[in-house]
Amino acid sequence: MERIDRLDNKLSIRKLNKNEKINSFDCGDADLNEFILNESVLYRKALLAVSYVVEGLTDRQVLAYFSLANDRVSLSDFGSKTEFNRFRKHRFVNEKRLKSYPASKVCRLGVDLSAKGMRIGSYLIDFIKSYFLADNKTGCRFLTVDAYADAIPFYLKNGFIPLNDEDADADTRLLYFDLATIADDELDD
Repeated sequence: MERIDRLDNKLSIRKLNKNEKINSFDCGDADLNEFILNESVLYRKALLAVSYVVEGLTDRQVLAYFSLANDRVSLSDFGSKTEFNRFRKHRFVNEKRLKSYPASKVCRLGVDLSAKGMRIGSYLIDFIKSYFLADNKTGCRFLTVDAYADAIPFYLKNGFIPLNDEDADADTRLLYFDLATIADDELDD
């Protein structure tokens, strides 16, 4: 497949139907493959996460997917109350300082090997960011992800920041993106 420069005209993003099963997908990571091929339906039925697929408009091949779930950024994510206070001090006025803030978690994100190098992953991160700003139905201030060590550079390149340093050497690292950094007048609608 040729390199896609204008992804909007070449791809379709849609939510998986409740009982829909994906039959073919390989991103090179067994855990990510297993999720979209076998577990995403179970997560949807249990109301734990919703998965979306990215398909080529011409052949309807699943080129990528992502799953989203509710999350929060809270005091328990930090080693101390002082760290949490530092985190929220620069983001919220005193009247809006809560013990937790609404977030949405990017549970899984995978790009099929056939679409590697097309920048679909970054395209999807931008899509998810705008998805929550365009029609924010319940309030969502942050996007979070428990990124595998190999994926951390990808998320950092796309504007995510480590939430704390406690998991710096762990297999996964909790990263966040503050949607307020890109919000504009859409929030006033």
